[in-house]
Amino acid sequence: MLLLLLPRRRQHLWAQRYPKGNMICLGVGSDSSERSSKTQASTSSDNVKLDGKHQQEVFHWHNRGVAARALHLSRGVEKPSGRVTYIVVLEGLCRFNLNELVTRGTYYTARISPLEMTNAELEQVDQDPDFIALSRQFKATAMELISVLEQKQKTGGRTKVLLETVPVHKLADIFVASFEISFEEQLSMLDSVDLKVRLSKATELVDRHLQSIRVAEKITQKVEGQLSKSQKEFLLRQQMRAIKEELGDNDDDEDDVAALERKMQSGGMPSNIWKHAQRELRRLKKMQPQQPGYNSSRVYLELLADLPWQTVSEEHELDLKAAKERLDNDHYGLVKIKQRIIEYLAVRKLKPEARGPVLCFVGPPGVGKTSLASSIAAALGRKFVRISLGGIKDEADIRGHRRTYIGSMPGRLIDGIKRVGVCNPVMLLDEIDKTGSDVRGDPAAALLEVLDPEQNNTFNDHYLNVPFDLSKVIFVTTANRMQPIPPPLLDRMEVIELPGYTAEEKLRIAMQYLIPRVLDQHGLSSEFLQIPEGMVKLVIQRYTREAGVRNLERNLAALARAAAVRVVEQEQAVPLSKDIHQLASPLLDNRLAEGAEVEMEVIPMNENSHEISNTFSIASPLVVDEPMLEKVLGPPRFDDKEAAERVASPGISVGLVWTAFGGEVQFVEATATAGKGELHLTGQLGDVIKESAQIALTWVRARATDLKLAAANETNFLKARDVHIHFPAGAVPKDGPSAGVTLVTALVSLFSQKRVRADTAMTGEMTLRGLVLPVGGIKDKILAAHRYGIKRVILPERNLKDLVEVPAAVLGSLEILPAKQMEDVLEQAFEGGCPWRQHSKL
Repeated sequence: MLLLLLPRRRQHLWAQRYPKGNMICLGVGSDSSERSSKTQASTSSDNVKLDGKHQQEVFHWHNRGVAARALHLSRGVEKPSGRVTYIVVLEGLCRFNLNELVTRGTYYTARISPLEMTNAELEQVDQDPDFIALSRQFKATAMELISVLEQKQKTGGRTKVLLETVPVHKLADIFVASFEISFEEQLSMLDSVDLKVRLSKATELVDRHLQSIRVAEKITQKVEGQLSKSQKEFLLRQQMRAIKEELGDNDDDEDDVAALERKMQSGGMPSNIWKHAQRELRRLKKMQPQQPGYNSSRVYLELLADLPWQTVSEEHELDLKAAKERLDNDHYGLVKIKQRIIEYLAVRKLKPEARGPVLCFVGPPGVGKTSLASSIAAALGRKFVRISLGGIKDEADIRGHRRTYIGSMPGRLIDGIKRVGVCNPVMLLDEIDKTGSDVRGDPAAALLEVLDPEQNNTFNDHYLNVPFDLSKVIFVTTANRMQPIPPPLLDRMEVIELPGYTAEEKLRIAMQYLIPRVLDQHGLSSEFLQIPEGMVKLVIQRYTREAGVRNLERNLAALARAAAVRVVEQEQAVPLSKDIHQLASPLLDNRLAEGAEVEMEVIPMNENSHEISNTFSIASPLVVDEPMLEKVLGPPRFDDKEAAERVASPGISVGLVWTAFGGEVQFVEATATAGKGELHLTGQLGDVIKESAQIALTWVRARATDLKLAAANETNFLKARDVHIHFPAGAVPKDGPSAGVTLVTALVSLFSQKRVRADTAMTGEMTLRGLVLPVGGIKDKILAAHRYGIKRVILPERNLKDLVEVPAAVLGSLEILPAKQMEDVLEQAFEGGCPWRQHSKL
């Protein structure tokens, strides 16, 4: 049995064993050493003094206590100081009165007398009318308290059972023990030996607890009605913070704000921007984390701290020779572009603070525009960032969103500079010709400030709302066409055109760059796959007719995949020679059955070591030949005889057109049917090319007699005939004025029933009077004619100056025929010249 004896002031109590008799050992939770003096206690005096060397310590024990029985003992939590606590579960038995208290070492021994009533006394008290009234009042109050708690906490079923089964005098102790009352009130309840007094005090405490719960509920309901959503979030966050503090997982926002302030101080902001950032930081410190604008302000300040206001790339010493070698290693040909880059590097070496140019690479896909920009960054030793502008229609993609909008963010330029971490990168604005515009603004107009060296030193992003210096950035843009780019924006850039590659250039690119890269991407090497130059030429001629080399790389990748399949399928076990017999051993069989590893050394007897090495050697490499090309890539897609086959009948001519993918050969077909002299056009044509067809027909009708297409007395030779002109590949939109001479040639061929030369292609705009005007894209058109196997090209005479950009090897394989008037075109387009020229009055 254990005994609990309370001191007058709060101390840690230690309950000890209950010895035989009425002597009880007590211990108090202090650091006192062994006591040897005797302590006297009586009901009339509470003061107990200790004699000896610890005489200064005086304990004021209460003269009454509770006898208890230990039910369970468990080890508690070990504190950081190393002290271990224990948890003891006790069951109270009865009150007692302290008669005498003596010390035995570090323990106390007490002589007590129990204060519990006998059964006869309890039965007598139960008959007392006052006790009965107090019992009813206590139970009624307790039941009301249980009902309130049941509504609030959804509990109370077990407590109601106690009210019906446990005696009233014990219920008073049970209820009061569950309340938070003062220490003095606890002692008062302990001293209440008389049951009436005890029930009276217990009823008062229960009623007081009930009233406090009701008042708290009223206050809570009133306050909750006035709390806004943000205030509720504040309370929840405060509770969460308290929970985290108890768990030792406290993530203090003040520490984060302090870290953000230190990061901003080390960001190297200019003075005016630093003042602006300080104002925002002071505003952030005054805000609570649950307020709506807190997160947006914090993200904004983090952006200001992350931007590289003064951080630049460490450029290595410029070496023109090394830069030129790097450009030659990365790209084949492109002499003009490489020379422009070397010129810029030379200027940078003489004047390091010189502003960088805004280069615009214009050319068909797959010619190396994007990779050129990365090579510029590598040659300068700067970081490279690419921003794709294709398809954007919102000005905010360039300038950013204003911070007043939900989900606002900086523009792509500021975000790209933040990602690279320096203020002087090489920034590629890819597909600048594919921006759009709508009600949200025009991104091309926003780029006017970005690409203007006189303005971009104070570029103002709407989200950033402070000027940022972009003058140290080297901008490189790419486009497939110049026409969609607004003239003011085009004026800010230095345009460098990248035409398509010739067949010889494609061959060199494939042998030096594409084939090694494709083999590496597919886990192969020259020991597994070999593609001769002749086969690469066939791939270029029969399977790819493009300006770039992307389709060529795809076809080479198809060959590599076929080789990879063959290599994997040929992996098989090496057959044993007939002279090498199978080894049989019980020990070996047992080891293998158990799944154990067995290390063996096989020494072949009477075997030629050279034959064994040949057995394990790699199979002969796969050499691509023409049958394999057709098996893997399919039948040839293009044929050199295509032009001759398609121009086999009158009314068909061969023209040269320019597209965003480079130059192309365009066939024009014309035919006449019975009708009323109408003109029909098909092939998804634009307005300009429709007008060119009408001009061509009008010119032919006006010159019909001179060209002997109609009799001299025939005023309208198309009176009973309709003319239908078709441009094949009807799914591809077509427009432009350069098909004028081609249309006239097709009509003259139709009406004269003379075939146009199959080896001749032409381009040029014509007037109503028959003059041939210059057109654009001459280099791309010449390369297209060379790819298609055309031998003769008719050009406007004023376009001869554009031939300086055409590679000499291409010009050497073509016959260029200048034309000033439409009669010059007809003279060269037909075999043996125009047979009607001598009759013409022009």
